Amino acid sequence: MPRTLVFIAAMLALSGAGLAWIVTAARPAFGEVDAARFENGDPLRGQRIFDAGQCSSCHATPGQGSRLRLGGGLALGSPYGTFHPPNISPDPQEGIGTWRGVDLANALLSGVSPEGQHYYPAFPYSSYVRMQAEDVRDLWAYLRSLKPAPDRSLAHELPIPFTIRRGLGFWKLLFLERGPMPDEPERGDAWNCGHYLTEAIAHCAECHSTRNLAGAIKPEARFAGGPDQEGAGYVPNNTPQAIGHWSVGDLVEVLTTGRTPGLRVVKSSMDDVVKNMAALPEEDRRAIATYIHSLPPRPTPGFSNYRA
Repeated sequence: MPRTLVFIAAMLALSGAGLAWIVTAARPAFGEVDAARFENGDPLRGQRIFDAGQCSSCHATPGQGSRLRLGGGLALGSPYGTFHPPNISPDPQEGIGTWRGVDLANALLSGVSPEGQHYYPAFPYSSYVRMQAEDVRDLWAYLRSLKPAPDRSLAHELPIPFTIRRGLGFWKLLFLERGPMPDEPERGDAWNCGHYLTEAIAHCAECHSTRNLAGAIKPEARFAGGPDQEGAGYVPNNTPQAIGHWSVGDLVEVLTTGRTPGLRVVKSSMDDVVKNMAALPEEDRRAIATYIHSLPPRPTPGFSNYRA
């Protein structure tokens, strides 16, 4: 009888391990049949996606003046270790010069590398997953038009068990919400455009939200600010709880010049965000401001009376 129980326990353990291996596999959203869908895009339109997506904020090589030298190397601190965004220039050795458009689509829309590995959600594919395919196609056309950068990508500095990427399959099962961004026609064109730009492309909530122990955004604190992931203070609350006295015009001004209604100037990582936002058409900044202005008020955890 004891041997039978041991055998049954061993079989259950093996079955559980096999099931876990299957469900945590990296599953790209697109295959060879979709490859042509992401080629021959419009690079001029792709530049708009690049600016809205804040690509240079993380992937530009630190310590040089151009936000279009996409050699990577920035150090992003987190509770799990230090992440280094990679080189995404068209360099064939150090960058993504050997990629195809479908590879970029799988990276953005499923968090899967061309080698079939999970990307860490420090790369905000949990927002990009809501992007439209044609925007990925145009972004790819723009990235290919840029100058290759020979900078070598740095390895992430993570302790065990965070080095085991397979475990990210569980994270995706729990927290990755796939599918297109739904329109709400009754809200109007500006709101819907801002909804898409803010949530899917600009991924504003990725920074301006509090996260749970697994590193996923807490729905009740979305856009409500919270502890900075690098451990340096708090990220501001973007809901009416803190900025309800700001108008849409005030928000447009912040996104254009960085100046708040109180005549302060945003600093730190928001400085790069403003540079990218200022490069967008004014109608895009106004659409983003329209959406942010409509957010429900939510208190910042630990700072319920905070006001910008």
